[in-house]
Amino acid sequence: MSLLCVRVKKAKLQGSPDKFNTYVTLKVQNVKSTTITVRGEQPCWEQDFMFEINRLDLGLIVEVWNKGLIWDTMVGTTWIPLKSIRQSEEEGSGEWIFLDAEVLMKADEIYGTKNPTPHRVLLDTRFELPFDIPDDEAQYWTGKLERINTMRIHDEYPLQDDIQSHPVPFAASQCSLDDQDSAVDDRDSDYRSETSNSLPPRYHTTAQPNSSMHQYPMGSRPQHHPDSCTDSVHSFEMDYRDQRGSSPVESSRFGSSGNLSQASSQLSETGHSTGGSEMEESFHSYHSTGFHPSTNGHPCSNGHHPTNGHSMISEEELSRLTSKVGQEVNGSLKNDTPEEKRSTKLQRFHDDGPPLPFSPSRVRWLKAINKVRVQLREVRDEEPNARQAWVKTSGGSGLYGIDSMPDLRKKKPIPLVSDVSLVQARKAGITSAMAARSSIKDEELKNHVYKKTLQALIYPISCTTPHNFEVWTATTPTYCYECEGLLWGIARQGMRCSECGVKCHEKCQELLNADCLQRAAEKSSKHGAEDRTQNIIMAMKDRMKIRERNKPEIFEVIRDVFVISKAIHAQQMKTIKQSVLDGTSKWSAKITITVVCAQGLQAKDKTGSSDPYVTVQVGKTKKRTKTIYGNLNPVWEEKFHFECHNSSDRIKVRVWDEDDDIKSRVKQRLKRESDDFLGQSIIEVRTLSGEMDVWYNLEKRTDKSAVSGAIRLQINVEIKGEEKVAPYHVQYTCLHQNLFHHSTDVLGQGVVKIPEARGDDAWKVYFDDVSQEIVDEFAMRYGIESIYQAMTHFACLSSKYMCPGVPAVMSTLLANINAFYAHTTASTNVSASDRFAASNFGKERFVKLLDQLHNSLRIDLSTYRNHFPASSKDRLQDLKSTVDLLTSITFFRMKVQELQSPPRASQVVRDCVKACLNSTYDYIFNNCHELYSRQYQPADSNKEELPLEEQGPSIKNLDFWPKLIMLIVSIIEEDRNSYTPVLNQFPQELSVGKVSAEVMWTLFAQDMKYAMEEHEKHRLCKSTDYMNLHFKVKWLYNEYVKELPNFKGVVPEYPSWFLQFVLQWLDENEDVSMEFMHGALERDKKDGFQQTSEHALFSCSVVDIFTQLNQSFEIIKKLECPDPNVMAQYSRRFSKTIAKVLLQYSAILTKSFPSYIDKEKIPCVLMNNVQQLRIQLEKMFESMGAKQLDTEASDLLNELQVKLNNVLDELSSTFGNSFQSHINDCMRQMASLLYQIKGPLNANNTNQVDADSDNMLRPLMDFLDGKLMLFATVCEKTVLKRVLKELWRIVMSSLEKTIVLPQGNDNFGAQILSAAKELGHLSKFKDHMAGEAKSLSPRQCAVMDVALDTIKQYFHAGGNGLKKAFLEKSPELSSLRHTLSLYTQTTDTLIKTFVTTQHAQGSGVDKPIGEVSIQIDLYTHPSTRERKVTVKVVGASDLKWQTSGMFRPFVDITMIGPHLSDKKRKFQTKSKNNSWSPKFNETFHYVLGNQDGFECYELQAAVKDYCFGRADRVVGLAVIQLRDIMEKNSCACWCPLGQRIHMDDTGLTAMRILSQRSSDDVAKEFVRLKSETRSAEEDTHIVFRGLTQCTCRSLKGSENIRPH
Repeated sequence: MSLLCVRVKKAKLQGSPDKFNTYVTLKVQNVKSTTITVRGEQPCWEQDFMFEINRLDLGLIVEVWNKGLIWDTMVGTTWIPLKSIRQSEEEGSGEWIFLDAEVLMKADEIYGTKNPTPHRVLLDTRFELPFDIPDDEAQYWTGKLERINTMRIHDEYPLQDDIQSHPVPFAASQCSLDDQDSAVDDRDSDYRSETSNSLPPRYHTTAQPNSSMHQYPMGSRPQHHPDSCTDSVHSFEMDYRDQRGSSPVESSRFGSSGNLSQASSQLSETGHSTGGSEMEESFHSYHSTGFHPSTNGHPCSNGHHPTNGHSMISEEELSRLTSKVGQEVNGSLKNDTPEEKRSTKLQRFHDDGPPLPFSPSRVRWLKAINKVRVQLREVRDEEPNARQAWVKTSGGSGLYGIDSMPDLRKKKPIPLVSDVSLVQARKAGITSAMAARSSIKDEELKNHVYKKTLQALIYPISCTTPHNFEVWTATTPTYCYECEGLLWGIARQGMRCSECGVKCHEKCQELLNADCLQRAAEKSSKHGAEDRTQNIIMAMKDRMKIRERNKPEIFEVIRDVFVISKAIHAQQMKTIKQSVLDGTSKWSAKITITVVCAQGLQAKDKTGSSDPYVTVQVGKTKKRTKTIYGNLNPVWEEKFHFECHNSSDRIKVRVWDEDDDIKSRVKQRLKRESDDFLGQSIIEVRTLSGEMDVWYNLEKRTDKSAVSGAIRLQINVEIKGEEKVAPYHVQYTCLHQNLFHHSTDVLGQGVVKIPEARGDDAWKVYFDDVSQEIVDEFAMRYGIESIYQAMTHFACLSSKYMCPGVPAVMSTLLANINAFYAHTTASTNVSASDRFAASNFGKERFVKLLDQLHNSLRIDLSTYRNHFPASSKDRLQDLKSTVDLLTSITFFRMKVQELQSPPRASQVVRDCVKACLNSTYDYIFNNCHELYSRQYQPADSNKEELPLEEQGPSIKNLDFWPKLIMLIVSIIEEDRNSYTPVLNQFPQELSVGKVSAEVMWTLFAQDMKYAMEEHEKHRLCKSTDYMNLHFKVKWLYNEYVKELPNFKGVVPEYPSWFLQFVLQWLDENEDVSMEFMHGALERDKKDGFQQTSEHALFSCSVVDIFTQLNQSFEIIKKLECPDPNVMAQYSRRFSKTIAKVLLQYSAILTKSFPSYIDKEKIPCVLMNNVQQLRIQLEKMFESMGAKQLDTEASDLLNELQVKLNNVLDELSSTFGNSFQSHINDCMRQMASLLYQIKGPLNANNTNQVDADSDNMLRPLMDFLDGKLMLFATVCEKTVLKRVLKELWRIVMSSLEKTIVLPQGNDNFGAQILSAAKELGHLSKFKDHMAGEAKSLSPRQCAVMDVALDTIKQYFHAGGNGLKKAFLEKSPELSSLRHTLSLYTQTTDTLIKTFVTTQHAQGSGVDKPIGEVSIQIDLYTHPSTRERKVTVKVVGASDLKWQTSGMFRPFVDITMIGPHLSDKKRKFQTKSKNNSWSPKFNETFHYVLGNQDGFECYELQAAVKDYCFGRADRVVGLAVIQLRDIMEKNSCACWCPLGQRIHMDDTGLTAMRILSQRSSDDVAKEFVRLKSETRSAEEDTHIVFRGLTQCTCRSLKGSENIRPH
């Protein structure tokens, strides 16, 4: 370890002198020190700084800053490597160093600078020994250390457990205890000073608050002398002297940067500092005086040093300790015990981190010094009443005080609220650091304050005799005693006191506040007026007697507070009275006043500026400073010495604007004052004591004065007989602390008594009436400012801030302190931070107090449930006040300290609330069973206690989580109802209830998610248990979390935790639903499918099934799943369940439906059931989300709906077909009635047609009436319509088949459509047709038309049945009407219709019978448009024919079409004998006429086997339609031969009608041609697939026509 000494000498800056007001900042490791501010381009500081260095690889950062009103700006910086600094014991002349503009960073550390500037600074840097000890002692230690240095490095003395009960006294790493801000762990404080981090900021900002304590010039450091411990009492919290600016001698004696900074920072990492007030106070005194322990264990107090000189421990004792050190160091390794080797709390130095940057000898030197400390500690512990500087550590769990935390930067961070030990440490720390009332135990100071208090109270300022002013006429030139101005006028120029004779202006009489009696006594004694003096003395005695008699309680309180016996108290009362009577005759003082500077002066010159100078007058002695020309913010730095022999005198400080013109010279002749008045400040001498550095506001002298600004004075007062007495502010602090201690700890048993006071100044009332009068009179007597009183009381209250009512008082106090500093008046331009810096209380002291209070408040708020229970209204009010106090601290930092961005109070409170909730959650989680049993379950002695391992979360059950949810809800409700109305200071930023819900849910979600993942692996619980837990979690989220800002609009995660368990429940529910469906259907069967009610036409099974399904889905719906993806999976799975249940139900109904077909109502009920399934499914589809439903689930349900519709269609068709036989019987009866109707159709028998129609329909209507009446009452409307549709279809089909086309024709059609199986029956077609053919007459057709209209109206039923549109468009009705219309058409029309509609009279032939080659030519006459066709039959090939006789094939060519009855229609070729590929080459001509085009004609070629004496047999058939040849008018192709002709329903209908026209030869021929077919008997081994129509679309033909 090395001690770095830096002396900042001066600088040379380039620029205007008025531009610079600079100071220097030094930074090394994480310590920062700052010089004073000096004006000019060549500032001179001459200040010393010392730093303890344990890393030589770093550098010293030197920054020069220019002070500004709002922020400071950097002039330049430089970086000096520590390795380049010389080693020396003496100061040098220094070295000029040029400054750069920017720093160079690498790995967050500065390693150089760049961009040079013209500015330079003179620095003297050197390393020296770390302890400033006298020469003889240094020689002694040097000799001892030389022996130690001879040791080998492995022989170093290790720190073993045998010294653990007396741990090494280390300072916090890299900071002195004078700067506790840097000792506090950065992570524990939300307010970090610049010295908190070892690394500088990456970017240097322009705002650099000056946190140095070096505000005043310091001279060279003289050697210590026997009286150098005069100021050894340094209570770093409450001692006034330590916070005021030190005198040059004191400052240099103790060094700089917090006196001697670190004693052993390298060793401090293994030590623990603590928070005891006595310990800290003692350690600070011990540390700041160069480690001079006293022989009795107590530090020197009140400035009295022991008589043995500079060393507070004897030479013999030091020698003994050092010898012991050497012995123990040399024998340390030899005497190691197992217990010592097991030590893990304090480790060897060479094991702690990286190798040290020191030589082995220096390391050994450090270890030896450490050992000496240990021995010193042991000597101190031998004294039973010793005041300990360090706390014992046991087990490594030391208590960390907020104000004196160890350096934790390299250790694991400590949670904000960890355990009880931290809270205890915080309480201990705040008690000591905030109110370390050292004056309570400083008996000498207390004794002096006791006397001063008696003196102030026996003859208080408030009871002094006022002057008796009278208007007075001066006969000679007389000057005012107050302002020293001439009493102008001829008569009645001023006022004169008749008692003491003081003269002044009328306007100045209010400024005279000296006691008239005392002044008269002083004046009379000086002029020898003994009688008058005695009279005045007697009057003063009487006043003091009256005071003592009327206010005995005051003096009794003073005696009790300072614990003075009655006898001593009586003696002191006499002494004090005499001192009051003596007045100032025996009083004298030496006053040193330094006029430092002024700010914001008035501009009196025409140039907008002033030339200010200051006059200082004490008594009749007046001195003045030099004049600073043209400056409203002048700096004088001039010191004056005065001697004062009158305590009632006042210091009059006046600021003037110097004028040197004719007007001022004239004024000088007429008045004493020739210059303009800029302001004054009057200071009572009696209020001065010790050293002061104060800003005084400049006041007006008259109402006409234009005054602004303030002046800074440094005053040092040495009162005769009181040279070593503490300043009055320290004395007041002692009085206030002792009064507070007496009223709180002695009388109140630790409870702070809050005085009852009202009004605007109620915050200035600190005690009850008696104690308040004591402090007020003391303050008034000795010039203690009211703001100092308030700050002192605030510091006292800080030690009791957790007492009831105290936070409210502290909040009010701090708010008024803020107002005092932050609300600057118009008469001064001094900033709030400057005013606060000049506070007599001490800037660093109060800032440190607030920082430590802020940290402690955060810790207490972080456990607000413990400290501020909701059951106590008073504590809740204290909680509110505590937050107000935090807000006031934030305001102080922002407005008074003028920090850039202090932590917002709302954010601090939010963080504290979150910390408390985190610990609360951990607590209820770890003690869930116990807390739940205590809060929600009555005490049951018979109830078995759960084993400890089952009280927490388990994979075997879910009992833990509902209990935890209930506890969480109770916490949130308590926060919402109790704490939110209290903590309402930040309505837009903080709602405790919402924060509580957010934190609790976040923590709960983490645990619940993990637990569900574990349960998913094992699944040891029932699915219903998981569902119940899901509901509880959902309720918790919806009730408390859903509407929180951070969760609004965000899909929560909790549904995904339970996804697999819900799907498992749905799987199990599907089985339940299937069992329920079967049970409901069985019950329905037993009951005979009874209707559920009079208005419900379906049975109970449907109701039961959907009741169960709806209940199941209602459970899913109540989950209110906010995650669409999870809900989609639920919907898909449940849709599958619905489909499976309903399809199974429908399948069972379909299977059993035929067995109920003969029942009257049951078939209808079953169909109603299916329809009701469809209706209920639609409703369920809507309830499941309809359009918002998952696509896959929606498609599944839509597909199910289609399947159910098909089931209903199938049942309706089955049900309708059951009436087919009955309807056929009715149709036969109707046909018989229709065929009986004879006669022609004319206008006269129209009515008869209607009657005939009704008569014919009677059998059908009778049947339908009976059935449809039943269906209308039993069937639902949709089912009824389906049944009606089936009946309509059957009726129409039966009408067509039975009546319009008789049975014979129907058989014919069936024979035409049948395949090869029925080919043999077609040969009998002609006989069959001739025997049973029926043809409808026009009248019968008219009857049928009327009957159709009647039937249609019947099925429409006036709108209650089928729709007319359906009936009109039904294919059955269209076919029937088309058939009837064909009855009225001619044969040519029917043939034309057949030819134009039958385009596919054959399909492709896989195995043709053979081929025929035909060439066709079309011709149309240009004028007559007569059409002719020439057909050449070329030949045939590959004919497949077997015969036992001769095969004689020929081709029969027939033209088919309209208007050919009178023309040649048929030609035959000659037959060829036994040729299966005959060649014919015969041409035939057809004349078609000009009535119709070629598209109405076709050629049918039939290859036949000629047989003599019997009918020719057909070999194969081919059809060629001329419309396919029209485009080219010619075609030659091979046409495959088929077995028979193919036709559709239209063709069959035409065939049927034409077959009934037995008298029409053309019709008969057409029917014969189209009914020809090859007999299966001729060639049974060939299966004919049909006749291919020969469509000669081109010359090449098609797939069935092969071109030649």
